[in-house]
Amino acid sequence: MRLYIAEKPSMARELATCLKNPQNGNGYIKTSGGIVTWLVGHVLQQVEPDAYDPKYKKWRLEDLPIVPKRWKLEVTPSTVNQFNIVKGLIAKADEIIHAGDPDREGQLLVDEVLDFVGNKKPVKRILLNALDETSILRANADLRDNAEFFNLKQSALARSRADWLIGMNLSRAYTLAARRLGHKDLVLPIGRVKTPTLALVVRREREITNFKPVDFFNIRTMFTHANGNFAAQFKPSMKMLKLPAFDSEGRLIDKKFAEELVKRFSTAPLDGKITSYKTTEKKESQPLPFSLSSLQVAAGKAFGYTPQQVLEAAQSLYEKKLTTYPRSDCEYLPTTQFGDAQRILRNLTRLNNDSLKNLFVHANAAIKSRAWNDKKISAHHAIIPTQKPLNMPLPAVELNVYNLIAKNYAVQFYPLHVYDETVVEVKYKNEKFTARGKVVKQAGWREFYIAPKVKADDETEALLPQMMTGDDVKQKQSALKQGTTKPPVRFTSSSLVQGMKDIHKYVKNPDAKKQLKDVYGIGTEATRATIIDDLIQREFLRVVKKNLYPTEKAYLLIDALPDEMTYPDETAIWEDKLHSMSEGDGTLENFLAGQVAFTSKLCAAAIKAKFALAEGVFPCPKCGAALVKRKGKNGDFWGCSAYPKCQTMFEDDKGKPDFDSKIRSARLIKEGAPICPKCGAALVKRKGKNGDFWGCSAYPKCRTTFDDKNGKPDFDGKKFFRGSSFDGKDDFNPAEFAPMISSADFK
Repeated sequence: MRLYIAEKPSMARELATCLKNPQNGNGYIKTSGGIVTWLVGHVLQQVEPDAYDPKYKKWRLEDLPIVPKRWKLEVTPSTVNQFNIVKGLIAKADEIIHAGDPDREGQLLVDEVLDFVGNKKPVKRILLNALDETSILRANADLRDNAEFFNLKQSALARSRADWLIGMNLSRAYTLAARRLGHKDLVLPIGRVKTPTLALVVRREREITNFKPVDFFNIRTMFTHANGNFAAQFKPSMKMLKLPAFDSEGRLIDKKFAEELVKRFSTAPLDGKITSYKTTEKKESQPLPFSLSSLQVAAGKAFGYTPQQVLEAAQSLYEKKLTTYPRSDCEYLPTTQFGDAQRILRNLTRLNNDSLKNLFVHANAAIKSRAWNDKKISAHHAIIPTQKPLNMPLPAVELNVYNLIAKNYAVQFYPLHVYDETVVEVKYKNEKFTARGKVVKQAGWREFYIAPKVKADDETEALLPQMMTGDDVKQKQSALKQGTTKPPVRFTSSSLVQGMKDIHKYVKNPDAKKQLKDVYGIGTEATRATIIDDLIQREFLRVVKKNLYPTEKAYLLIDALPDEMTYPDETAIWEDKLHSMSEGDGTLENFLAGQVAFTSKLCAAAIKAKFALAEGVFPCPKCGAALVKRKGKNGDFWGCSAYPKCQTMFEDDKGKPDFDSKIRSARLIKEGAPICPKCGAALVKRKGKNGDFWGCSAYPKCRTTFDDKNGKPDFDGKKFFRGSSFDGKDDFNPAEFAPMISSADFK
């Protein structure tokens, strides 16, 4: 018996339909080509720490880091029934076809089930990049040995275990650290990708808050040539840029100096010379088809959709067989699918879309863009329309997303955008001026994609006159143009996805910045939207008119964590290693050893985490941790939450720590309190296990006590002293304090 294991029910149904004669069973479908069953995403999950040792149920800093010696999985409670069905079918099968999604997670979630049940049967892999009949039959005719994807599974396993190590350990370590400073109910979920992503938003908001606009000045000069006039931009020399009139970005910020330059450029002699005149033909390639991230960014810009909305729409289009696999990080296409273009384009011409009709009608299926590149293909390819025509009504979001996908596919079949760029350099008054202009020779695909209006300072929309190097020019007019720097733009959900993808722009280490320029970013195509949504749901981010703002909790967390966790350098390097591992470079063991070392280091650093004290909390004057009110044998007192490392204690004074017992004692004596014969402080009446008694208000420095006799200290009866110093260990009995404060108090 051949058994197909799909990742989800919808995929199983489409697969079964193509295998002919489907007959529904309990948790499976019989077909002429074998039995098709399904999982429901990950039916197995990593166990909680207390499954390794019951003591981990309590959160204690001394137990960290928790590192499993043998990793354990358990069946997700909600999927037990389907898991048992799949397990039974595996036992009966002669051959198994792994039909998980064609990516890292899809590979793992079927493989982990096969490993969990101890499967020894032969396993093959079907790569379903689309669910239309043609694509499924083509994939089924090209089954591969599942062993070829071992490295992909190892990469997914490494990612899963690393997330557990960092999430479980650092979340506990820094939550405990925060609670020691009075944040009683706060839980800080720390993640390998989630935390540096949150830090991007926090830093951007601070850049905006601290931004101070700066005025700067550009000098535009009009020159006259025998063949016409043209404007050029003043370019200061390296020597001039060192003057205080220029800032570190090379901007001219001194208005008086700028006006003096304009005056100098406007006085005779006015003769200048062309020192360079070059025209170069430039060719601009078609934009590549979409990966999920680039689709999310495009839909965010065009329609304001969130990344999660786009993912859900793309998933629905995939399940309706209209587009290919949505969770793709690839923007290229296999050459084997080039022959499908004519039919796909023909289907697109039938769309009821006037704005795109010309694009689809005039596309030339013979043109082969750079998108067709087998070397860039892994388990999946870019998101494109399938050969199934759109002949059903779609919700607005799905229709708009489909049109974006169709547009980026169709422009692959248009010529390159070709233009001539001319760059002119002028020497005038021993200074350099530049001008550049463009002449479009072939609109090509740009006919349907308007170029963003971003021009260089020296770029002109007017045609430059024909000139030659060595030609004479004359200055006609020089003018000062003032500009003002603008603050950075706040992240939206879609631009944050782009930031996660282009993470090299945000790393701290300049060497790492170069190394990580070509990495796949942090997170995966499938998880980036979920991570951002989770930060919003947990109230670390809030959305105001599509812009993301950090909350107070976000500042609290990011400010307390070390740079290694808040900057994306380490995470981006790990993602690069995970990608390399999927291609056979690196081992699971070595990767996890690095994660354990990193986790251990940051758990140790949690002790010194600089959280802001919670509102209304009293700091320990010795170590800065929160003081906690407790009940002791001699009444209420305040003890340091960092006990036993810090054993500072204070008497309670009407609900507050008695930081100055002398002042309090004097007040009590003035009010008529009896005086301690040992140290001279006031005695205070307390309730004890054996009834009322009197204790010294200078406790714990003075531990003098007296029995109560008719509401007064019994000076003539039994008196007992339990030490009068708290300076050394011999004078302090930890057994009295330990029951009052323990790690359980901070869980």
